[in-house]
Amino acid sequence: MGGGFQRWMLVVITFVAVFAVHRSAADPQVPCYFIFGDSLVDNGNNNNIQSLARANYLPYGIDFPGGPTGRFSNGKTTVDVIAELLGFDDYIPPYATARGQQILRGVNYASAAAGIRQETGRQLGARIDFTGQINNYRNTVSQIVNILGDENTAADYLSKCIYSIGIGSNDYLNNYFMPNNYPTSRQYTPQQYADVLIQQYSQQLTSLYNFGARKFALIGIGQIGCSPNALAQNSPDGTTCVQRINSANQIFNSNLRGLVANLNQNTRDAQFIYIDAYGIFQDLISSPASFGFRVTNAGCCGVGRNNGQITCLPFQPACQNRDEYVFWDAFHPTEAANIVVGRRSYRAAKASDAYPYDISRLAQS
Repeated sequence: MGGGFQRWMLVVITFVAVFAVHRSAADPQVPCYFIFGDSLVDNGNNNNIQSLARANYLPYGIDFPGGPTGRFSNGKTTVDVIAELLGFDDYIPPYATARGQQILRGVNYASAAAGIRQETGRQLGARIDFTGQINNYRNTVSQIVNILGDENTAADYLSKCIYSIGIGSNDYLNNYFMPNNYPTSRQYTPQQYADVLIQQYSQQLTSLYNFGARKFALIGIGQIGCSPNALAQNSPDGTTCVQRINSANQIFNSNLRGLVANLNQNTRDAQFIYIDAYGIFQDLISSPASFGFRVTNAGCCGVGRNNGQITCLPFQPACQNRDEYVFWDAFHPTEAANIVVGRRSYRAAKASDAYPYDISRLAQS
């Protein structure tokens, strides 16, 4: 009788332990993931607005389940990869379509052509700048308060979530380095412009903080001077990166890393990390074969020299060997490149990838 009871208890304990392991494996590492940014991470917010910056047509999404969604890639973006690694069982929905209980696991507010500055990207039509994205997030917070019942419960819930912000590329690509459209390059030196951008960025982060954000992953801007578009327009040989653009990008990134250090020192109940997308991309371009890439200076689809004059045209044939290309179109990486950047953002492959630590540690803290 005693032996039978012991065996029965052993079975029960084993079942509970196995159930707990499977349950914990299925739960995401954070309750929600909020995403802010531009076309590098937009997953459909520009689909139904009056904008030239849209990607809800083939060949965009050719390798994504269900086809085109508005993602500016053949497949997944970096934040899709990060969401997977955080343990979410589905991708974070765009603000344009997120509804009801769905918002409790996070929302993607990113908008193609968006920048830190309000005027950035205006030549492409409608877009939701970073301030506009924060306003949309405030609307989401109000809904979360209603769902959870009170502000204190909502604040506690939001404090455990990760907020990734990848913004600033368009403030260079579709502002500073478009002198015929914008006066900023005549008003500011590259250092002055980076200072102005970071000052506004800091104020925008304060707004997010005031509405519950506590775990921030700030993504640096990549090597815009190495994009097929920059090479097509400014590189004599079509392969040498445009240093004056990259130098300006590096100044911004240096300021952003400094901002992270400053905010961590002065904001005791929040955590900020910096992801060095510029450095990660440098590895892809300087040692492509190490990552399985063969083509680093041309888009998989596009028009003109380097396939870099404009983005992919509707239903335009794309290259067959997409995993061998770093760039999908004139500006945006392929899914294969996004996977590398996303994985190294989540778990740093080398010390310089993230400061002071990576997204996996941010999730655990």
